Amino acid sequence: MPAALTLLYDGGCPLCMREVNFLRRRDRKQQLAFVDINADDYNSLEHGGVTYRQAMGRIHALRADGSVVRDVAVFREAYRLIGLGWIYAPTEWPIVAPLANGAYGLWAHWRLALTGRPNLDQLCDCRCATALETLPDHSC
Repeated sequence: MPAALTLLYDGGCPLCMREVNFLRRRDRKQQLAFVDINADDYNSLEHGGVTYRQAMGRIHALRADGSVVRDVAVFREAYRLIGLGWIYAPTEWPIVAPLANGAYGLWAHWRLALTGRPNLDQLCDCRCATALETLPDHSC
């Protein structure tokens, strides 16, 4: 049976790994699955068509039905599934939603720089060059 929610995460990001480890520990019913988009074998076709660039730019997840969720909605669903939905529930409120989405947008924009990583274009260029060396028909 597929997981209720599969999170696409950046295994090279220390803050992302902290969140993933927290979610794994709290996921007593094993409703979450995790896919490291930084893994050499990450394939967008197997993960809702979410490209490496898209997944590195903003958090994405896949529901069991194959639909794609992104941004704050990913955290809202993941926390609901681990029994802590009340933490993110306010992010759906009319006044809070735009603030939460805006804050997440800022985080997503600055995440790589704040964690000492190359920018998105550099990561994608490096990823694409590596993929083309090993799999000539691989799309970046």
